[in-house]
Amino acid sequence: MNPIAEESMKLHREKRGKLEVVPTVPLNDAHDLSVAYTPGVAQPCLEIQKDVSKSYELTRRWNLCAVVTDGSAVLGLGNIGPEAGMPVMEGKCVLFKQFGGVDAFPLCIKSQDVDEIVRTVYLLSGSFGGINLEDISAPRCFEVERRLKECCDIPIFHDDQHGTAVITLAGLINALKVVDKQKEEVRVVINGAGAAGLSVCRLLFSAGFRHITLCDKSGILCDGVTEGMNPYMAEMVQKTNLEHKTGKLADALVGADIFLGYSAPNLVTADMVRTMNRDAIIFACANPTPEIFPEEAKKGGAAVISTGRSDYPNQINNVMVFPGIFRGAFDVRASDINEEMKMAAAMALANLISDEERSPEYIIPNAFDPRAAQAVAAAVAEAARKSGVARI
Repeated sequence: MNPIAEESMKLHREKRGKLEVVPTVPLNDAHDLSVAYTPGVAQPCLEIQKDVSKSYELTRRWNLCAVVTDGSAVLGLGNIGPEAGMPVMEGKCVLFKQFGGVDAFPLCIKSQDVDEIVRTVYLLSGSFGGINLEDISAPRCFEVERRLKECCDIPIFHDDQHGTAVITLAGLINALKVVDKQKEEVRVVINGAGAAGLSVCRLLFSAGFRHITLCDKSGILCDGVTEGMNPYMAEMVQKTNLEHKTGKLADALVGADIFLGYSAPNLVTADMVRTMNRDAIIFACANPTPEIFPEEAKKGGAAVISTGRSDYPNQINNVMVFPGIFRGAFDVRASDINEEMKMAAAMALANLISDEERSPEYIIPNAFDPRAAQAVAAAVAEAARKSGVARI
């Protein structure tokens, strides 16, 4: 094990979990017990029976998010199962609290059946103000999210999709300013047509990008050649690759302005970057080993480079997104997290970097920037009001 892995094992063995339940009320005598529990607790129960929305006022539901996984796509570890995914879900809950003031609880479901996952989460949804889906493999994740959005009246958010899309768009907004290019004109190549890649593609189209080509391990994806694609890939491919290119990733990069990678290590070379347009933008987000390391991308002439790693500038890190998004959604008791709210979050993050500060090494705020969650929350809450999903 490397030193960080050893330290992590020591921490987890000592703490035996990163969360605990702490009461917010005193329980020091019989009176305290009567007020917090029986017989006094009967009154708030009756109030909620008359009006279920009172559950947000009389319980912790207003600030409580479930972090749900089936253990099928945990970090870069793959399908390791729900119990093995628990340390990651606990960690996610800690991030929710630390960065957004959101209480979160891990739910690791022992099924990878869409019907069972949806039914389980729906039946528990009355206990929570929102649901964060986590580390569920594609295409199952798309169907789970879609169906939960249909049957639940609380926000459903798959962070691997939408958190990645929001922070990517925020970074691209500033990267394009650095290289003085326009979103409507640049040619974008996305490698990886899973949860992250498809969601990024969708949000970029919503933001006004026009020329996007999707690739996966088989090469360039093209409308009309949909064998082996799931329905979500096939739907997106209808809007991409307008020139009907064919070939491998290297062919797609010729004449491109932007490469966005959510795929596998070491797929891009400096020579491939050289075939891209002047002042290329590279977001190589495979973790822990990116599609191309920044040193190699610079050799190929890339002007702005991001990775998912913390030891290089411009880290693509969802921690700047999901705590603020849920904080904003909870603050207005939103019924959904929609496209307008995601767009507002991306703009808020991009705007944290002033014209004077912006540089090739600084297009995305630092993960520990105290302004991030507050700015995202405020923008998301306002977007929820304007789009009609706010309930207070």
